[in-house]
Amino acid sequence: MMLELLLLIIVANGAPVLFSYLLHHRASLPVDFGLILADKKRCFGDNKTWRGVLSSVIVTALLAELLGFDYVTGLQLSSLAMAGDLFSSFIKRRLGQQPGARALFLDQVPESLLPAWWLMDEFGIGLMQVIVLVFAFIIIEQALSLLFYKLGVRKNPY
Repeated sequence: MMLELLLLIIVANGAPVLFSYLLHHRASLPVDFGLILADKKRCFGDNKTWRGVLSSVIVTALLAELLGFDYVTGLQLSSLAMAGDLFSSFIKRRLGQQPGARALFLDQVPESLLPAWWLMDEFGIGLMQVIVLVFAFIIIEQALSLLFYKLGVRKNPY
């Protein structure tokens, strides 16, 4: 079941990238609605959109059903992956990094750890398998980012 969980996490995090490529700037309302916080920095930035969140939720819920899981599992997983992604963006903005800037581990760990940890009982895995899954996600995400860059889907190779 660990492979199914890993696949769902990859899809949850990849769907926003693919929909951004397919739809370009259409329906790209930022999650933070342009909110600037007291530190004079955006909360998340323009790259975190409602289109991305919704695409993740819908695609992951559908895939969960295809894999034999309840769609609610897909909804939970994608919501947690997106929460982890937003957390990473929030931290990166506080550190002064621009949207799209690379932050190895910060870009991958929260968006894979949160859903894996939350759903470990559902998928019948233990803490050690969660850790292995997170490291596998880091490696796979790096490879897929480079591939998507070479295919023109991503603007950056990371």
